[in-house]
Amino acid sequence: MQDIHAPRSFSYISDYLTSKSKEEAEKSVLPIYLPPDPTISRQQVEKLRAALDFISTIRIDDFASDSQKIEDLISVESFDIKPETASAILLLSGERWESVKNESLYVLELVMRNSIREDQVSGVQRDLGAKVDFSFSDAETNLIKEIVSQLITANSIFSIERTNEQIADARESVAPVSQSFAAGEIIINSGEVIDTVSWEALQALGYTEPRNRTLDYVSAGMIVITVMALVGFYLRRVRQSKGVSIDGLSAIAFIFFIFLISARLIIPNHTILPYIFPIAAFGLLVASVFDYELGVMGVLVLSVLAAYNQANSVDLALYYFLPSAASIFVLGRGRRINIFFLAGLVQALTGSMIVIAYRILNSFIDLSGASSLIGAAFANGVISVSLALILQYLLSELLGRTTAMQLMDLSRPDHPLLQELLTSAPGTYQHSLQLANLAEQAAREVNGDALLTRVGALYHDVGKTTNPTFFVENQPVGKLDTHESMDPVLSSATIIRHVTDGIKLAKKYRIPPQIQDFILEHHGTMITRYQYNQAVIDAGSEEKVEKSLFQYPGPIPHRKETAILMLADGSEAWMRSEDPESVDDIERIVRQSVDAYIEADQLMNADLTLRDIQTIIRSFTRTFKNSYHHRIKYPGQEKEATKDG
Repeated sequence: MQDIHAPRSFSYISDYLTSKSKEEAEKSVLPIYLPPDPTISRQQVEKLRAALDFISTIRIDDFASDSQKIEDLISVESFDIKPETASAILLLSGERWESVKNESLYVLELVMRNSIREDQVSGVQRDLGAKVDFSFSDAETNLIKEIVSQLITANSIFSIERTNEQIADARESVAPVSQSFAAGEIIINSGEVIDTVSWEALQALGYTEPRNRTLDYVSAGMIVITVMALVGFYLRRVRQSKGVSIDGLSAIAFIFFIFLISARLIIPNHTILPYIFPIAAFGLLVASVFDYELGVMGVLVLSVLAAYNQANSVDLALYYFLPSAASIFVLGRGRRINIFFLAGLVQALTGSMIVIAYRILNSFIDLSGASSLIGAAFANGVISVSLALILQYLLSELLGRTTAMQLMDLSRPDHPLLQELLTSAPGTYQHSLQLANLAEQAAREVNGDALLTRVGALYHDVGKTTNPTFFVENQPVGKLDTHESMDPVLSSATIIRHVTDGIKLAKKYRIPPQIQDFILEHHGTMITRYQYNQAVIDAGSEEKVEKSLFQYPGPIPHRKETAILMLADGSEAWMRSEDPESVDDIERIVRQSVDAYIEADQLMNADLTLRDIQTIIRSFTRTFKNSYHHRIKYPGQEKEATKDG
């Protein structure tokens, strides 16, 4: 919301104010009545005279009883004579009746000579007592009032024509009312309801005229082209710098359009709703499921398009973007539930500060309005976080992705499947922990998902719990290796089966698909080299051995995290078998292991560059050096020992 100022000095005739002035002039015109009509007065007097003569005739009727006379009096036309009034008339003597009769005619004629309007009739009727001669008693005076009052009527008629003429003259005499504004003068204050006078000012400035729709389309097209170019450059930079495309881009685009369409439907023509609409939920969702950088980019574009063409588009766009970006930076990958609520609080506080800042800038601080917007900012934070949490779960299920919170939960040692691995195959459990540390460090150095790599390493060998003693790391020290006494094909099949057994366990314990990929891909399509070589020795030549019987089902790693685990697993196996004695030995073993996988075309789909592979080798070497430090003899160590001895 913002004040609307006059862009220039201007004046205009206010139809509304002019109309109000004419209405006031019209109200000042009094009703106009015609002069008293003597015809009406004569008619009423003649009616009274005839009625009184008829009453006199009833009084002197010797053949009628008193009750019959009362009934006849009550039935006299033009009069509403009550029974007690009729009795009073009959009780009067002839002389007094004649006096009452004459006084009634006199009073009526006296009153009807004056102008009487419809609204004055009741007042004249109330004042009749003052017109009666004082020689009459109270009873006789009341009788005269009752008789005469029924014939008093308006004799001055309201003139519609003359009154309308007077009104028309009054309205025409009103001069048009002019309104003026100086350049920069406030027409409408921020938060103020637009009244008729303000609307006329906006009309005079041309602000209410329909815009040229062609220009609207051109403007919208320019904005869309700009943001699409921005997104295109960003995606290109990601592809060039990371060598990969963004997974789930179509799902992100679909959710983006849902948010955008909802915003364009809800935000216009509302005061508080725009500040509650949870734009940040989109950014938090993308940041927690995909990448914080992508979340910031997405919420930037969404903020611009959602606020475009609104009354306060710039203010609203900043209100959407800045708090959203702050909350995304606080959230990171969202590894804990409390970090989501902290992100929501940061968003609410940042949004409140922006609202207050713009209020101060406009020199208009309405405590009620500011409080409402601050409350809306906090509601925005709560709704955004809640919506992001809900959508995060739904999107991860839809895309088969694993969120950071799910990974943190899976990495807990008390997870049922890890507990089963620990109790059934403790050697494999320790092996998995070592690989988790080894692979996690390497993944971090090549900008991979270190947490995902660590959790994948913890679960990659869970299939060994089905037959733990068959694997050397779970066999007691000094016990005969079971592989030496078995048929190589059977031994190989048993080893390979830990992959399929691992998938069955993963599905049983509802382990996410991304973690299942580590179980499937950590051996790729390599062969069980020891069993294969044994089979070749037994057969006498490679041509007599079917290599596919010793090959893992795969597939080969399709992402850098599973490829790193494969390399870590192979390097760790070579390291255990060769027992290095120097740093150079460690690096040589790691390189030989990695080269073996490269030569076997296991890294073709892994999105790893040659630089990444060299970085992984260096990372493995450092980690192994720390693990084997008590055995390694550094160059020159023996010479120094001899010299000292």
